[in-house]
Amino acid sequence: MTEKVLYAELTPPEFEERLRAAPIAYLPLGTLEWHGRHLPLGSDGLQSQGFFCALAREAGGIVLPMLFLGPDRTKEVDGKPFYGMDTAKTNGQDGVPLQLPGSAYWVPDDLFLQMLEAILTQLKRAGFRVVVAHGHGPSTNRFREHIPEWEKKFGLRLFQCWREDNSDGLGIQCDHAAANETSLVMALRPELVQMDNLPKDLSVWPVSIGGDDPRTEASPERGKKAIELNVERMAAILKEALHG
Repeated sequence: MTEKVLYAELTPPEFEERLRAAPIAYLPLGTLEWHGRHLPLGSDGLQSQGFFCALAREAGGIVLPMLFLGPDRTKEVDGKPFYGMDTAKTNGQDGVPLQLPGSAYWVPDDLFLQMLEAILTQLKRAGFRVVVAHGHGPSTNRFREHIPEWEKKFGLRLFQCWREDNSDGLGIQCDHAAANETSLVMALRPELVQMDNLPKDLSVWPVSIGGDDPRTEASPERGKKAIELNVERMAAILKEALHG
């Protein structure tokens, strides 16, 4: 039987047992956001939650429900708001904003930070000592920017999962719907990937995808390698945080 690590599925005795063993909370920072025509709209949260489940089974801890609201860059044209990949130069209209189907996640920075502070307050109250948050790039960056402040304010150790060097393409969510994220979803939820939705002509760049071409560079093997590498890396960091 697969080890239970999802907060929402634990009974109170199971929660207490896992908390005693490793008081680590994992917060998947998701969105409901265009990730190309080949990936699900919830790709950010699905990737971070899947990775965190693997990490929790290695390092201990409990995986929270994924968020789907988050910050992003914004642009207003003729009174109409656009955000995130709506404004990418690869949207097929030479940089003219294009509302992409399905994206429904944006909140302003101040509201997002209030949400994170409320979550950290509750996790501290519940008995956690360490919180790891990762997923959607702008959400992860806002969390990362406030780590020194929030560690002092809440008395928690806080981490995200960016690697210093992702030049090998084996980070966790280090592009947008391109080879890295596509590989991760292939490894975690292969039944949700529909590569046939992308242009067959490699000279035609897919709409609002940023990074290495997923049609030629993505594979489930690459995704599994990234997960294994980062589970090992983060498990060592978290064990040191608890016991070092």
